[in-house]
Amino acid sequence: MAKYALVGVMNTGVDFAVFCVLVYAAGLGSAWAQPVSYGTAIANSYVLNRVWTFQVRKRQRFGDIVKFIAVNALSFAAATAALLGLEQAGFEAAIAKACSVGVSLVVNYFGYKFWVFRGEKRAG
Repeated sequence: MAKYALVGVMNTGVDFAVFCVLVYAAGLGSAWAQPVSYGTAIANSYVLNRVWTFQVRKRQRFGDIVKFIAVNALSFAAATAALLGLEQAGFEAAIAKACSVGVSLVVNYFGYKFWVFRGEKRAG
C-alpha cells in the first residue's frame, strides 16, 4: 500500500502539473486539459505500478493492457465528472482538479489490486 501511495503521489503530481500548465499557461479549458494530463499520468502509472508496486515479472500481455486501460477509463470518467461538477458549482479549476484526485485514487487502487495486477507478484 505504501508503494502504491508513493506512485500515486508521483502520478498526481504529473497529472496536476500538466493540467495546470495546459489550463493556466496554454489557456485550454478543463475539458481539453483533463484527457491530456490524465493520459500522461496513466503512462507513468502503468510502468511504476507494474514494475515496482505490484512487481509483475511475467511477460506483458495484450489483455493486461486492456484491463489497465479499462480501469483507467472508469477512473477517468469518475474523476472528470467530479472535476467538471465542482467547476460548475463554482470551484476554481485547480481546486476542482485536486478534489477529483480522491475519486480516481479509490477506483484505480481497487481496480489494479483486484483485477489488473492480481496474483502476478514475482517470486522471491
